[in-house]
Amino acid sequence: MKIAFVGKGGSGKTTLSSLFIRHLAATGAPVIAVDADINQHLGPALGLDEAEAAALPALGERLPLIKEYLRGTNPRIASAEEMIKTTPPGEGSRLLRVREDNPVYDACARPVELDGDVVRLMVTGSFTEADLGVACYHSKTGAVELCLNHLVDGRDEYVVVDMTAGSDSFASGMFTRFDMTFLVAEPTRKGVSVYRQYKEYARDFGVALKVVGNKVQGQDDLDFLRAEVGDDLLVTVGHSDWVRALEKGQPPRFALLEDVNRRALHRLRTAVDATYDLRDAERYTQQMAHFHLKNARSWGNERTGADLAAQIDPSFVLGESAVPAASV
Repeated sequence: MKIAFVGKGGSGKTTLSSLFIRHLAATGAPVIAVDADINQHLGPALGLDEAEAAALPALGERLPLIKEYLRGTNPRIASAEEMIKTTPPGEGSRLLRVREDNPVYDACARPVELDGDVVRLMVTGSFTEADLGVACYHSKTGAVELCLNHLVDGRDEYVVVDMTAGSDSFASGMFTRFDMTFLVAEPTRKGVSVYRQYKEYARDFGVALKVVGNKVQGQDDLDFLRAEVGDDLLVTVGHSDWVRALEKGQPPRFALLEDVNRRALHRLRTAVDATYDLRDAERYTQQMAHFHLKNARSWGNERTGADLAAQIDPSFVLGESAVPAASV
């Protein structure tokens, strides 16, 4: 199951995504955590110190390896250099599974222990001074999109992505890659403005979107959110002494998280798991092709010197049944 956490900067989406990751790991579920935000804070939110977080390998710096592995023996892709962030898999492509070991995870993922449970953490890499004026952060998050396009996940397997803030998620088709998108919103006008924007952009793509109200302090805050987002409001979260201790670098055992917040996390997982039977592999694959064609026409063909539309395999559908067809 693929889950995105989105919201405006400072809304608390990284904190909530890290709590959800801890919640899943505590149940024994396999989890891949991905920090796709321009501000790389997921590692520290999962308990890494600054040195450990800085030492994490950046997906954006390992694109050649990722492309070469995922290309496999796909005859529609002449070389790794002709792959872009939206390149879809086809017959002969290598697909990623949550539970497996592979060269992409070996190079880009690192285990993080959470009270005895272990998750895999992958990060896009930070936006550095060397990137200023010459690079776009979407080129870094493109590695995440390429991996998601080649990922096959099953029931009770989880990939949790802390997305870049605001509406930057719509710079590509990555916003359609998730079974559930949780939009973290504070009970303020600015807090719900990102929700309206996201709802408008995503409405034609069947995106499952639920709002998590954060920093809710009373009935007035709750009433405000209900009035602004209606039935999309799934759950609210208030003050947490556990989170405050985490932010001070002194996280207690996760088992000590407040019961009300534990119940909120359980509701998030229930909402995610309910989407499994609603999956539409053909629509998912068609959306991938749709955004690949848009990117090919707008910049990809010119940059690679190839007709990237030819990379689309019309007979290939990405889903759990596609795994035996992929090269190993």
